[in-house]
Amino acid sequence: MATKLTANVKAGGCASKLSPKILDRALRTVPRMTNENVLVGYDTADDAGVYDLTSVGTPLAIVQTVDFFTPIVDDPCTFGGIAAANALSDVYAMGGKPVTALSLVVFPAKGDIQDLESILRGGAEKIHEAGCVILGGHSISEDEVKFGYAITGLVDPARVLTNANAKPGDVLVFTKCIGTGVISTALKKGITKEEHMDAAIRQMLTLNDRACEAMLAAGANACTDVTGFGLLGHAREMALASNVTLKIAAGKLQFLPGAIEYSRAGAHSGGLNNNRDFVESCVHMSTELPPEIEALLYDPQTSGGLLISLPHGNAERLCYVYPDAYEIGHVTERSIKPIEVIQ
Repeated sequence: MATKLTANVKAGGCASKLSPKILDRALRTVPRMTNENVLVGYDTADDAGVYDLTSVGTPLAIVQTVDFFTPIVDDPCTFGGIAAANALSDVYAMGGKPVTALSLVVFPAKGDIQDLESILRGGAEKIHEAGCVILGGHSISEDEVKFGYAITGLVDPARVLTNANAKPGDVLVFTKCIGTGVISTALKKGITKEEHMDAAIRQMLTLNDRACEAMLAAGANACTDVTGFGLLGHAREMALASNVTLKIAAGKLQFLPGAIEYSRAGAHSGGLNNNRDFVESCVHMSTELPPEIEALLYDPQTSGGLLISLPHGNAERLCYVYPDAYEIGHVTERSIKPIEVIQ
């Protein structure tokens, strides 16, 4: 391996995203434009936008999203694959099927061309695995490497899943383990065990396509994928959009191997601290958690799992059909805080 891609980045993967507090403040100033064909826009903080094509004679809607970030691993090909899986995830979270992609490349002019080739190849392989095609892209020369895709997908307008339909009585199901942020931060610190990094990479390279199919078949009410704003950050968006309270059982959460160990060692990114600063006021801790576990609830995830809200019987069916899925809580009528962490 010619270069350690993570050596010169301030934060890796989705931890490199802009602070949610800053982003929230800036977006409030943007004029809202209405269009009857926009089924889901950025005002709901959903994972992607949805535009209805029915008015032009096609009973379909398009799902559009874009995502790119700095290296979270050192191997260029693996980084490309993770960036692609992460970008595709937003379409799956809406219940859509990705069909086309445009690549976004930021790479130093004097960088190793073999690294660039490997990043593009790794991304292309993952895009093709999803049954999606790359139509082109755009590149910029800059010292800090960044890579990702703009993805367009298709969805039945009647079956669009958003984060705004979680219902009291629903069960909350999650489809991946937590901890990619602390593990990647530990990698930058040089304290990550190889087997722990390998497990995180396997998860980040796993597409959310099968989880999407399973939740659609199970009759999900709402969904969001958990990425840069962490579990509680994305749970906050679902709770506010649905006007409910999400009760998340910390004792049911599953963590990647080594995640608790690295969190205890203080491998916390700036993204984790930004998430905590923004979300903490919306969270009621009804149980006392070890600091390392509490921190992981805010940990920015890269190519994370789907957080799904669905009726109890449907949740059991989903977890049976898709064994990686597991229950992490339930939905109630809105109480004092939009999120309550229970044991």
